[in-house]
Amino acid sequence: MPAIITDPIFYCVAIPAVLLLGLAKGGFAGLGIASTPMLALYLPPLEAAALILPILITQDLISVYVYRKDWDAWNLKVMLPGAVIGMALAWLLAAHLSDALVRIIVGGIGLAFVANTWLRPAKIKPHPTTAASGVLWGAVSGFTSFMTQGGGPPFQVHVLPQKLPKMTLVGTTTIFFTVVNLLKIWPYFALAQFTPKNFVTSLLLLPIAVIANFCGIWLVRRTPTDLFYRIAYVLLFVISLILFWQGISAVR
Repeated sequence: MPAIITDPIFYCVAIPAVLLLGLAKGGFAGLGIASTPMLALYLPPLEAAALILPILITQDLISVYVYRKDWDAWNLKVMLPGAVIGMALAWLLAAHLSDALVRIIVGGIGLAFVANTWLRPAKIKPHPTTAASGVLWGAVSGFTSFMTQGGGPPFQVHVLPQKLPKMTLVGTTTIFFTVVNLLKIWPYFALAQFTPKNFVTSLLLLPIAVIANFCGIWLVRRTPTDLFYRIAYVLLFVISLILFWQGISAVR
């Protein structure tokens, strides 16, 4: 039986990170982006991303079943090919690109997007986005998701302006990141980021993750659409600010 991580300090960051992941996978996209930076307080960032990948995939499969009837086919058709391109690029650059730079990029994108949204007139109608936009932001999302599990902000830059129905937004997000997370398995193996110790530790954290996942699903179904979107933008702002600050602090 492989050993598990036994250091209490690890679980002080891992349990809150898994709880946030569960709420995010339940539908409050954005919360989960903090999970890898939290685990990166203890582990190297890419190893932290690999440790939580089995948890993410389990939560994804639960959420896909719950939201299987609520998703937007067009967004997935244009964003998933871009995500594949972004992940391939991340795989090639993983050994050469600093985690700090990735956090600065992700955080900066999120902050610019939220600032643009909040500074515009209040009565802005939903507006469509282009296929080129979907491929671009899908690629950025795939790249940052591979590097730090931080694909949420770029994904939201493309989909939030469309003001999709709440459940459609949640379902589309769920399916997109389920595919992205499944595609990470082989590259993470190739980069030697999976270890028996980390995998068994992931299994130990799994029950907490599942409970948090169902809590997130319950909350999303009971949150009014307008409030849900306000929460989504606030979460995007706060988490983008944290990521940007972490990146800037690391390069000082």
